[in-house]
Amino acid sequence: MHLPERRIFSPWFLVGCLCFFSLMSISTFFHLQKNRSSLWSWKSSVKNTPVLEPRTPSLSIKNMDRGMWTVSPIGRLGNQMGEYATLYALAKLNGHQAYILPGMHQYLAKIFRISLPVISSEVVDKIPWRNYNLHDWMSEEYRHIQGKYVRLTGYPCSYTFYHHIRDEILREFIFHDYIKEDANKYLLQLRGQRKTVTYIGVHVRRGDYLHVMPNIWKGVVADKGYMDKAMNYFREKYHDAVFVIVSNGIAWCKENINASLGDVYFAGDGQESSPARDFALIAHCNHTIMTIGTFGIWAGYLAGGETIYLANYTLPDSPFLKVFKPSAAFLPEWIGIPADLSPLLPKTSADLSPLLPKT
Repeated sequence: MHLPERRIFSPWFLVGCLCFFSLMSISTFFHLQKNRSSLWSWKSSVKNTPVLEPRTPSLSIKNMDRGMWTVSPIGRLGNQMGEYATLYALAKLNGHQAYILPGMHQYLAKIFRISLPVISSEVVDKIPWRNYNLHDWMSEEYRHIQGKYVRLTGYPCSYTFYHHIRDEILREFIFHDYIKEDANKYLLQLRGQRKTVTYIGVHVRRGDYLHVMPNIWKGVVADKGYMDKAMNYFREKYHDAVFVIVSNGIAWCKENINASLGDVYFAGDGQESSPARDFALIAHCNHTIMTIGTFGIWAGYLAGGETIYLANYTLPDSPFLKVFKPSAAFLPEWIGIPADLSPLLPKTSADLSPLLPKT
């Protein structure tokens, strides 16, 4: 039987083949690495995108077809809480999905477990918004706002917008656990050896209002007399009352608030740029004393219980009353103590009483 001859390859031929396959392997390796790098870059961009809560609707074509409503974020904590709650309520009332802008999300999401989805900056600029200005309280026309892409503007802060869905609004403003734990830890320390404690959160607004109220709005801020009356109300009603004071004028508070009974604690740091701690402290109290401003209004709304507020703190002809309606700002069950307006009145008048608002 004749067998074919076995072909013998030269050493140089084998070396050439080895080099060829080596080059192919190296080329394949770099190609895969490049694709892997691109894939990793894509995954990183997805990872850095904010993850929405399970109950948060996604920005899908279906949702966009329902319309997109948002609100311009203006002001500090109390203002933005009012704007968020108003957007939430009015969008729901008019059958549209509410979205918040990145600025509002950055401000509120680090404090509360809010659920409304965020519109990216790129999308915001491409939407043909209809700007719709609101005054501070609910009106009938707000039940019938036209437009699929509406951007609410103004400084709405009235329970008349959202009190009918109070439980939903309170869920939106649940504090993150670490803020809640810090507040409760501090309040527990204040209890000391007391068997029972009734915590009274006190917010004293001063700062810019010392100029704004008398010079622009023909009004006053809370004085020592008001603080004494409000605190004595709770001292007489609750034998175990403890007052937790926060303010952007804490030095004034220490000079004018009676702390001789050992039931007053000046807790706030007054840092208006980072108000979460102060707000959480008084929102976790049983009852509230506020002076003026949306910070105190929201503290009372979240705390529940009794709330005392400064009433009639402007003259009857104040321009402030054209943009602010007290009956729509303070819940009917809250207790108002009239302000002392005498610093605003002429000193030579024989009878000042006709100039004072009726209480």
